[in-house]
Amino acid sequence: MPTLEEELLRLMTEETARLHAAPDLVERVVSRSRRRRVRGRIAALSASVAVVAAPVAYLGASTTTATGSQVTISVTPEPPAIDDTPPQPSEPPSLGDLGDGMKFGHVKVGYLPERLKWSGWSVDFGDKYTTAYFYEGDDPGSYRVQIYMYEEESVQEVGDRIAAYRDEGDGEEVTVGDRGGYLVVQNVGEDGMKGTPTLFLRMGDKQWAEIMFSPTYAKEFRETGAVSAELKKIAEGLTPNP
Repeated sequence: MPTLEEELLRLMTEETARLHAAPDLVERVVSRSRRRRVRGRIAALSASVAVVAAPVAYLGASTTTATGSQVTISVTPEPPAIDDTPPQPSEPPSLGDLGDGMKFGHVKVGYLPERLKWSGWSVDFGDKYTTAYFYEGDDPGSYRVQIYMYEEESVQEVGDRIAAYRDEGDGEEVTVGDRGGYLVVQNVGEDGMKGTPTLFLRMGDKQWAEIMFSPTYAKEFRETGAVSAELKKIAEGLTPNP
């Protein structure tokens, strides 16, 4: 059964992959969890040491005096060492070298806004995978456009998320060529940002794309509707890559 830290690593790694969050997010969460667990270990250890120190503690070797009487010596065992080494998060699987990044997994990218290039970053969870694009000279952990692909059973996740947005009255149905999609701004108000403009695109019964603009990148498009127009252009250029 996975430990609490392993489960946190798995959940936070997946969320980090989806949103391309700060690279040290997992480490921060695990560090807090580890500190709580170590404090619990110390409390339990203190209680166990108190019991060991009692008169009925472990009996050890005996020695004989010059008069022939025996004296029994109580031996208090050393307390167990506390493993204070934090687990090291493993790197999530990647898609490898994507060259210019215009093909990855089962999709081809036909259009990107000017100056964008492949970031060199990707994550591959099999039926879910993603990569991102940024400007030359941007920080390696940043992105401007991210494309997340959902295939096979994972498309249900997209359906559930779109259904939740519909229920809340967020976003709108859109048509991109002959394909349906859903346009919405996600994570509004988080971290003081204005949200992540996103277009979900249905590419087939078992293939959906999620195209995201970072809030920072979206600020570069000042004209009304410019971000939505760019998202639709990227969506139009996405085609299956058998």
